[in-house]
Amino acid sequence: MLQRSPELDQAVKAVPGVRDARLDMFRGIALVMIFINHVPGTLYENYTSRNFGFSDAAEAFVFMSGMAAGLAYSGRFRSGPIWLAITKVWARARQLYFVHLTITLLSLAIFAAAALWFDQALVLTSNNVNVLFEQPLATIIGIPLLSHQLGYLNILPLYVTLLLATPLFLVVGLRWPWLVLGGSILLWVIAGQFRFNLPNFPMRGGWFFNPFSWQVLFVVGLLSGVAMKQGKRFIPYIAPLFWLAVAFLLYVLVWMKVPAVGEASRGVLSMISAAGAPFYVTWFDKTFLSLPRLLHAFALFYVLGSVGAMTWVAQCRIAAPFRLLGRQGLAVFATGTVISMGLQAIKLGREPDPVFDGLILAGGLAALLALAWILSRTAEIARSPRSSV
Repeated sequence: MLQRSPELDQAVKAVPGVRDARLDMFRGIALVMIFINHVPGTLYENYTSRNFGFSDAAEAFVFMSGMAAGLAYSGRFRSGPIWLAITKVWARARQLYFVHLTITLLSLAIFAAAALWFDQALVLTSNNVNVLFEQPLATIIGIPLLSHQLGYLNILPLYVTLLLATPLFLVVGLRWPWLVLGGSILLWVIAGQFRFNLPNFPMRGGWFFNPFSWQVLFVVGLLSGVAMKQGKRFIPYIAPLFWLAVAFLLYVLVWMKVPAVGEASRGVLSMISAAGAPFYVTWFDKTFLSLPRLLHAFALFYVLGSVGAMTWVAQCRIAAPFRLLGRQGLAVFATGTVISMGLQAIKLGREPDPVFDGLILAGGLAALLALAWILSRTAEIARSPRSSV
């Protein structure tokens, strides 16, 4: 049997109190892919992770958000007082709530300006903006309730909801982590089986990112962050499991890139579905985080978290821009979302073009890097001894 080497064990072991460069790097990479995917119709969206597997950057974002929450807040729940620990988590949820409302308002202003000044009225018919004109009073109520979400602005409401539940996850999870994991999986099954979701008022249906389904990614990330805070791993490295995950990722890659393999594999899933398996086991539904997407995401995270070389890669110079973006995740995500809405209006009606697409995306990413550098530099100056003089 393949044995885990001491060198690999040391490489993947988190050091308590030390910021993990891998988390910053991967979060930065996810933010870049989210930004590119939020400007549909460019050539470069064909090269983001969703083209090479069932899951995409959204799964990575939610998982790493849970991991960051475990690292940031679990210590407070251990040392107490409990009420202070809860207020810290909910303060972050409150901040995210107001950030979401702000970027929603700015996005609406961008679409209105595109229609009013640049004759791009078509932007008012997409991204759930049209509901504002069809049911204005109900939509104005739905936006602050988080029940009405513009297209591409769905992930922060999910994050807010999960942070509100985080104190419960941590209070129980610090003592019985596997009980929390079991309950999380059970809730994922119930949500899929009974199509349980939060309402999408004033429209029909539910949230695009169903919190009752997507919580399983967040919870595993949270428990992983709690373990990392102590210099441990929640899911230990097991060689057969590692190689099984690698094999699954390679199989999915072939599935995505070889039409004959993809067609045959989908045929197998269709037979399983015809035999009575529920949709969340055999489909690729994003709202309910179906099993193929979930397994692919977990396999990817497990492999990347087990490869010792990732620690070196994350610390090298070439990864510095991604680390910088990852350290300023909320500001970069919010600003990137607003910029991408503007680029959607600019891109509207244009065919894919490598030069034009490259210029607008590179300009947006350059602006995000500049923002992240300014915020990081400002924070460094604020922490320096001279700043208090």
